[in-house]
Amino acid sequence: MNSLTILGSTGSIGLSTLEVVRNNPGKLSVFALAANTNVDLMLEQCIEFKPEFALMVDPQAASLLQAKLKPLQLDTEVLTGSDNMCVLASDDKTHTLVAAIVGAAGLSSTLAAAQAGKKILLANKEALVMSGQIFLDQVKAHGAELLPVDSEHNAIYQSLPLDYQQGYLHKNIRDYGVDALILTGSGGPFLKTPLVELTEKTPEQACNHPNWSMGQKISVDSATMMNKGLELIEACWLFGVQPDFIEVLIHPQSVIHSMVRYCDGSILAQLGAPDMKTPIAHCLGFPQRIHSGSAHYDFINGPAFEFTAPDYQRFPNLKLASEAFAYGQEATTVLSAANEVHVAAFLRKQIQFTAIAELNAKILEKYQPSAVSDIDSILQIDQYARVLATEGLS
Repeated sequence: MNSLTILGSTGSIGLSTLEVVRNNPGKLSVFALAANTNVDLMLEQCIEFKPEFALMVDPQAASLLQAKLKPLQLDTEVLTGSDNMCVLASDDKTHTLVAAIVGAAGLSSTLAAAQAGKKILLANKEALVMSGQIFLDQVKAHGAELLPVDSEHNAIYQSLPLDYQQGYLHKNIRDYGVDALILTGSGGPFLKTPLVELTEKTPEQACNHPNWSMGQKISVDSATMMNKGLELIEACWLFGVQPDFIEVLIHPQSVIHSMVRYCDGSILAQLGAPDMKTPIAHCLGFPQRIHSGSAHYDFINGPAFEFTAPDYQRFPNLKLASEAFAYGQEATTVLSAANEVHVAAFLRKQIQFTAIAELNAKILEKYQPSAVSDIDSILQIDQYARVLATEGLS
């Protein structure tokens, strides 16, 4: 039985993962769950899945969870703190880590799992955006297995030859007849909004994604297309290519999740309903297929497919991400950190929607390149960027 540690179990990816677990009794079990502050939902998950460990990053939340679990006489041990998250990610009793904590907070635990040689289902973009080369070097050195959960990267992975999929981090994608990778994105809720109206858009409107059910941060990133920019960076690291090898297309229906162009003129695509259970089930079962619980796409009653090129005036963050990758992983760390600060400020209604990209660009301009070779240096750059971004808000 595949034993899972799910970091971010109360978020959208974590909930979808647990739904796949429900649909595969006898194949998947839960060793540990981790979340930030959502005690009530974590309590429900502990009662249903009976993990050995439940971690709440917030100490007060951990104490409250402990108090609520005590009368239930469950064997689940409650932990707190980011250090213990690294311990859980690398524990010998777990086979697979689902890395679903948003932002830099999930970096250290994902790295710990790599160093322990785990199977890593990567839903945390920052492991590659912030520390691409360092992280991949650790995955390779310790024999870990890295599978992409993001629907776009998972679609690309599924559309590549099986010979390439197995051990792909050690291979050159061009040796398999691949001419280009195509990332698709919905364009978010403001795809057809007049540019002059974007400044007035509210957090509630930005979080109202037309197709996907996601957390607030990733929903805003989808609206600015920073999410696609981070995915572009992530794809470059995963598949060993440069940004000019990747084409980004707006596909509002979110049915074709991404595609691969081959040298013979063929284009292979992975299609499905906009449901994260599908890529999660693919990764959990790989190389076999298991039930996801997701409905099949209805070609007869579903909408017609549309494709357009992204407009950099509407989505300047997408261009920023490509430029940052050209500067190096230190610059992508700066961009990711600054974006987190600015998205949080927008959600607090401290800045306008269009200011997110404007301020991201300013922080990237201020950044002075410096080569790094370890995770501590990356985290220092991350903190430096956050200080710059926070100061820029005042």
